[in-house]
Amino acid sequence: MMMEEMAERVGRYDWPALARELDAQGCAVLPGLLSPAECGSLAGLYPDEGHFRSHVVMARHGFGRGEYRYFRYPLPAPLQGLRTALYPRLVPIANGWCDRMGLETRYPAEHADFLARCHQAGQTRPTPLLLQYQPGDYNCLHQDLYGDLSFPVQTAVLLSQPGRDFTGGEFVLTEQRPRMQSRAEVVALNQGDAVIFAVHERPVQGSRGPYRVNMRHGVSRIRTGMRHTLGIIFHDAR
Repeated sequence: MMMEEMAERVGRYDWPALARELDAQGCAVLPGLLSPAECGSLAGLYPDEGHFRSHVVMARHGFGRGEYRYFRYPLPAPLQGLRTALYPRLVPIANGWCDRMGLETRYPAEHADFLARCHQAGQTRPTPLLLQYQPGDYNCLHQDLYGDLSFPVQTAVLLSQPGRDFTGGEFVLTEQRPRMQSRAEVVALNQGDAVIFAVHERPVQGSRGPYRVNMRHGVSRIRTGMRHTLGIIFHDAR
């Protein structure tokens, strides 16, 4: 039932318009993907180590400040439902980007088939994660690549309400175009909103045809409160 419910919910969005926004800006927002109650339930999993395979304290690795935990399989039902429902909506965008960038990679229509490809390549560890930030925490600009195989689009869902649960902590994207300075994009989100964004590279149409730009993402400094985010990455890790 959860799979069907999430597929129906995801299908209500205007995906042609979202694809155009992703092409133009490298990101697009799904307003109200999760309800406040669903956000609270997912954020409430953070203290329970039984749901997770690993715990990362960012400062120990130079990633910023804050911490996150990678979920273990089987994923919680709402997360599994979202990951399964979002993937096929993103496949046409991913394959279109590969075509325009001159890449031979093509992604299968169903997420289970793509995961099988990852597992055959030795990427068997789940990558969805729950992030927790407190005052002074931030996430350095980065890319979520965990092996030779990757899916070019990922999703983050804000589980906390800005202004009530925390201040600061804006989601930030940067885009590096060849022989140009980097461009920054700050994405305003409310609780339950999801942002879809490029993982690594995406095509941009130039006067002589498409060219590749390099994308990174991060989170600005938390000023007050606590911020939880759900990260949905579609490839698994080594």
